[in-house]
Amino acid sequence: MLDKRNELNAWDRDHFFHPSTHMGMHARGETPTRVIGGGEGVYITDINGKKSLDAFAGLYCVNVGYGRQKIADAIAEQAKNLAYYHAYVGHGTEASITLSKMIIDRAPKGMSRVYFGLSGSDANETNIKLIWYYNNILGRPEKKKIISRWRGYHGSGVMTGSLTGLELFHKAFDLPRDPILHTEAPYFFRRADRSMNEEQFAQYCADKLEEMILAEGPETVAAFIGEPILGTGGIVPPPKAYWQKIQAVLDKYDILLVADEVVTGFGRLGTMFGADYYGMKPDLITIAKGLTSAYAPLSGSIVSDKMWQVLVQGSDQLGAIGHGWTYSAHPICAAAGIANLELIDELGIVENAGSTGAYFRSELAKAVGEHKHVGEVRGDGLMAAVEFVEDRDDRKFFDHAKKIGPQVAAALLERGVIGRAMPQGDILGFAPPLCLTRDEADIVVRATADAIRSVFSNL
Repeated sequence: MLDKRNELNAWDRDHFFHPSTHMGMHARGETPTRVIGGGEGVYITDINGKKSLDAFAGLYCVNVGYGRQKIADAIAEQAKNLAYYHAYVGHGTEASITLSKMIIDRAPKGMSRVYFGLSGSDANETNIKLIWYYNNILGRPEKKKIISRWRGYHGSGVMTGSLTGLELFHKAFDLPRDPILHTEAPYFFRRADRSMNEEQFAQYCADKLEEMILAEGPETVAAFIGEPILGTGGIVPPPKAYWQKIQAVLDKYDILLVADEVVTGFGRLGTMFGADYYGMKPDLITIAKGLTSAYAPLSGSIVSDKMWQVLVQGSDQLGAIGHGWTYSAHPICAAAGIANLELIDELGIVENAGSTGAYFRSELAKAVGEHKHVGEVRGDGLMAAVEFVEDRDDRKFFDHAKKIGPQVAAALLERGVIGRAMPQGDILGFAPPLCLTRDEADIVVRATADAIRSVFSNL
């Protein structure tokens, strides 16, 4: 077994191109390779036998937890009966049709149809094309600009990487591209004017958005995209009344709202969708991760009835819509989605995310919130973050070169818990499986407190 592990490590360094990885350090063996062999509940185990509580659910995605036999059986049964058929020109499968119905039944009011892809990135690429198509059909060819937010995450393709407002995803890729614009991040902790309360800061964000729309020309701005709660940008809940104030600006200038619910969809905030939690009124909703709990790759663009009527008008004028992926509505992935949504209901996953999430965030704040280098403990539902600062009173941040966030994440892993060192800040993020129990939440909190003590005692 030792020989096999060594062989896998060598193959990994010599042949595997990892995403979001320091390529040189990994290839030279300066960073560890970890080969994951199994998972059960909220735990994963690597091929060396080390067991870790995965308090980030993979990448916010294994919502029902690891090792769910029901989903594995659904995938196997579908593969035996019909591994694949395309969805072009009106073709469907029982799985893809049934899953579409299940999604719309759970979606916010006013949503109509689901277009399936494989990842959140390709779903947002679809959204961009639908927004442009929509405005062309309405005779508004100049209304094409899409406003995103700094620190937002919407994918890593050419256009979706442009929507993303994080430096890491732009560096040396010639991004962002037109016609993508970025406005203020709703990041209350990092607001420039500390005299503002939450509602004042929310109004400030809405005012900055309106200023941008007016500067660009409302007739040129097509859509605004945002995660209900900032995810990769720092796990940052919006300030009070933020979405209501943003919605008022969008309504004023006839601008579509895209709710990117890749992370929040299907229970993460204690409601089926984040739009429900924050009172958003989206025209498009992006879904992925929680749709199958990552047991199979599947994403979707949920289209509102308002947009659907215009898309139908477009087909009547131009014929079949010229957009499609080979693996759209892949039946194996759709079967995984059906079993996953059934499990979410059967296990009371959405309700657990709300109640256990509130408990977890409360206990985390009690355990580390008063530490002199913790600037903020924040989150909603089963999402939480701890942001580290050099000086609490002056809100002075650490020199990035010290890598405080990665140090704490590494210390946490040594204690058997996986958290995520978030980019663009010394921030430790948590988004555990939605089946997390209070006892498991306590394990995460204790390990986090110990990791923080260890790192800062050694500074």
